[in-house]
Amino acid sequence: MNTDEQQWEHILNIKTAGRDDSHSDWEHHPYEPTDYPVLERLANTGYIGKRNTLLDYGSGKGRVSIFMAYQTGCQSIGIEYDERLYARAVVNGESDAARNRVSFVLGDAATYVVPPEVDRCFFFNPFSLHIIKRVLANIFDSLYAYPRPMQFFFYYPSRDTEAFLNEHWRLQLIETLPCDDLFDEEDEKEKILIYSVLC
Repeated sequence: MNTDEQQWEHILNIKTAGRDDSHSDWEHHPYEPTDYPVLERLANTGYIGKRNTLLDYGSGKGRVSIFMAYQTGCQSIGIEYDERLYARAVVNGESDAARNRVSFVLGDAATYVVPPEVDRCFFFNPFSLHIIKRVLANIFDSLYAYPRPMQFFFYYPSRDTEAFLNEHWRLQLIETLPCDDLFDEEDEKEKILIYSVLC
């Protein structure tokens, strides 16, 4: 673990480090936690605050949900299909950093019914574009039943995903948050695409 990771894991009293591809397949990508400097940058944008509820798709061991609740005061929900990762997230969710603002769901993102309080969604390349399309359909169903402002945060998007999102008639790109300066190697995918959903 690098220094940032060690410090934040200690502050939050959680264990979320390490890649896990034991249950990955062509639709579900390996577990790899979002780097803390990236999450710090997102938290400092002001797009997520204590009045928001963030849904983290493919939440793994719960890093995004717990960090964002701790840093921004938001409510946070993490959904994960891998039972072992979900179990680790539940343990991490007992940390004081979660402050009763974080919950985790064991389930399939493609069929998950989005709660009406959710108004922010985070994606770190968790699954294939095929599943992303199904997930977005579920979110739009929720917005139809309970109209509300909604924003999406797509970190490290594939080219296919980015092209699909930018051409989607219901999505408007409001900011591209560059993150490549946080790492030694140049990588065009090191960014967070921030979208608002058009009514």
